[in-house]
Amino acid sequence: MMNQTKFKTVDEYLDTFPKDARELLLQMRIAIRQAAPQAEEVISYNMPAYKFHGVLVYFAGYKKHIGFYPSTSPIRIFKNELAKYKTSKGTIQFPIEDGIPVTLVKKIVKFRIQENLERQKQKAKKK
Repeated sequence: MMNQTKFKTVDEYLDTFPKDARELLLQMRIAIRQAAPQAEEVISYNMPAYKFHGVLVYFAGYKKHIGFYPSTSPIRIFKNELAKYKTSKGTIQFPIEDGIPVTLVKKIVKFRIQENLERQKQKAKKK
């Protein structure tokens, strides 16, 4: 069902999940909003995304994990804290049974805010 649905809001997206996964997705949403209250919440690539001077992070629900997509640099920077999770180039998988590491998610989001602000400063210098 999810593959055919084009979501317009994050609430619409979250409503498609069973209760246990939806609760974790809500924890993820709240953690991101607390770390980046100024970020705009959107649907991008048919999943929740947060923008502040560019995209900060995405997240998505799956059968056995919550996918968190903060781009590549946080995965390198927070490598030790992420050691117990499956990661790839721009992805972190939080297993459903382990819950959401809220403090770590917030640290990564705040790191991404700083990255985007720094990139914006660099662009401004070039003009």
